[in-house]
Amino acid sequence: MNRRAELASLIPERDNEGYLLDPANWSRAVAQLLAAEDGLALTPAHWQVIDFIRAWYDDTESVPEARRVIQHLAEGGRDKRAAKQALYDLFTHGYGQQACRIAGMRKPLKLMLDV
Repeated sequence: MNRRAELASLIPERDNEGYLLDPANWSRAVAQLLAAEDGLALTPAHWQVIDFIRAWYDDTESVPEARRVIQHLAEGGRDKRAAKQALYDLFTHGYGQQACRIAGMRKPLKLMLDV
Protein backbone atom coordinates (compact mmCIF):
# COMPACT_ATOMS: atom_id res chain seq x y z
CA MET A 1 0.00 0.00 0.00
CA ASN A 2 1.43 3.40 -0.91
CA ARG A 3 1.80 6.17 1.66
CA ARG A 4 -1.19 8.18 0.37
CA ALA A 5 -3.50 5.15 0.51
CA GLU A 6 -2.19 4.30 3.96
CA LEU A 7 -3.00 7.81 5.23
CA ALA A 8 -6.45 7.74 3.62
CA SER A 9 -7.27 4.45 5.33
CA LEU A 10 -6.74 6.09 8.75
CA ILE A 11 -9.29 8.84 8.09
CA PRO A 12 -12.98 8.33 8.99
CA GLU A 13 -15.56 8.01 6.21
CA ARG A 14 -15.66 10.94 3.82
CA ASP A 15 -17.67 12.14 0.85
CA ASN A 16 -16.28 12.15 -2.69
CA GLU A 17 -14.64 15.57 -2.10
CA GLY A 18 -12.82 14.54 1.07
CA TYR A 19 -15.10 16.10 3.70
CA LEU A 20 -15.91 14.00 6.77
CA LEU A 21 -19.45 12.65 6.71
CA ASP A 22 -19.72 13.05 10.49
CA PRO A 23 -17.86 15.94 12.19
CA ALA A 24 -18.01 13.96 15.45
CA ASN A 25 -15.40 11.59 13.97
CA TRP A 26 -12.84 14.41 13.82
CA SER A 27 -9.75 14.57 16.01
CA ARG A 28 -6.52 16.55 15.93
CA ALA A 29 -4.82 13.46 14.51
CA VAL A 30 -7.40 13.29 11.71
CA ALA A 31 -6.79 16.98 10.99
CA GLN A 32 -3.08 16.29 10.62
CA LEU A 33 -3.81 13.44 8.20
CA LEU A 34 -6.18 15.59 6.15
CA ALA A 35 -3.61 18.37 6.04
CA ALA A 36 -0.88 15.92 5.04
CA GLU A 37 -2.96 14.94 2.02
CA ASP A 38 -2.60 18.56 0.90
CA GLY A 39 1.11 18.61 1.73
CA LEU A 40 0.36 21.01 4.58
CA ALA A 41 2.16 20.93 7.93
CA LEU A 42 -0.11 22.49 10.55
CA THR A 43 1.42 25.38 12.49
CA PRO A 44 0.04 27.15 15.57
CA ALA A 45 -1.52 29.71 13.20
CA HIS A 46 -3.39 26.93 11.36
CA TRP A 47 -4.56 25.50 14.68
CA GLN A 48 -5.88 28.92 15.75
CA VAL A 49 -8.24 28.85 12.75
CA ILE A 50 -9.11 25.16 13.08
CA ASP A 51 -9.80 25.47 16.82
CA PHE A 52 -12.03 28.50 16.17
CA ILE A 53 -14.01 26.57 13.53
CA ARG A 54 -14.42 23.60 15.89
CA ALA A 55 -15.47 25.80 18.84
CA TRP A 56 -17.99 27.65 16.67
CA TYR A 57 -19.37 24.32 15.44
CA ASP A 58 -19.59 22.97 19.00
CA ASP A 59 -21.56 26.06 20.07
CA THR A 60 -23.83 26.48 17.03
CA GLU A 61 -23.75 23.20 15.06
CA SER A 62 -22.92 25.28 12.00
CA VAL A 63 -19.79 26.28 10.14
CA PRO A 64 -18.67 29.87 10.71
CA GLU A 65 -18.52 32.10 7.68
CA ALA A 66 -15.04 33.23 6.69
CA ARG A 67 -15.83 36.75 7.87
CA ARG A 68 -16.28 35.39 11.42
CA VAL A 69 -12.87 33.73 11.27
CA ILE A 70 -11.36 36.93 9.90
CA GLN A 71 -12.94 38.91 12.77
CA HIS A 72 -11.47 36.39 15.21
CA LEU A 73 -8.00 36.73 13.66
CA ALA A 74 -8.29 40.53 13.71
CA GLU A 75 -9.03 40.56 17.46
CA GLY A 76 -5.28 40.42 18.13
CA GLY A 77 -4.90 43.97 16.83
CA ARG A 78 -4.41 42.96 13.19
CA ASP A 79 -6.53 44.87 10.69
CA LYS A 80 -9.19 42.91 8.83
CA ARG A 81 -7.40 43.12 5.48
CA ALA A 82 -4.25 41.60 7.01
CA ALA A 83 -6.34 38.96 8.82
CA LYS A 84 -8.07 38.00 5.56
CA GLN A 85 -4.72 37.71 3.80
CA ALA A 86 -3.35 35.61 6.66
CA LEU A 87 -6.32 33.22 6.40
CA TYR A 88 -5.73 32.68 2.70
CA ASP A 89 -1.98 32.42 3.14
CA LEU A 90 -2.58 29.60 5.64
CA PHE A 91 -5.21 27.79 3.56
CA THR A 92 -4.27 28.41 -0.04
CA HIS A 93 -7.04 26.18 -1.43
CA GLY A 94 -9.65 28.40 0.25
CA TYR A 95 -11.46 28.63 3.53
CA GLY A 96 -14.39 26.35 2.66
CA GLN A 97 -12.41 23.98 0.49
CA GLN A 98 -9.45 23.47 2.82
CA ALA A 99 -9.80 24.97 6.31
CA CYS A 100 -13.31 23.60 6.85
CA ARG A 101 -12.35 20.20 5.44
CA ILE A 102 -9.29 19.92 7.70
CA ALA A 103 -11.40 21.05 10.67
CA GLY A 104 -13.68 18.06 10.02
CA MET A 105 -16.74 19.92 8.80
CA ARG A 106 -19.14 18.56 6.22
CA LYS A 107 -18.93 20.40 2.92
CA PRO A 108 -20.45 23.84 3.50
CA LEU A 109 -23.79 24.07 1.72
CA LYS A 110 -22.79 27.40 0.33
CA LEU A 111 -19.18 27.95 -0.44
CA MET A 112 -19.96 31.64 -0.19
CA LEU A 113 -18.05 31.19 3.05
CA ASP A 114 -15.07 32.33 1.03
CA VAL A 115 -14.93 36.12 0.90
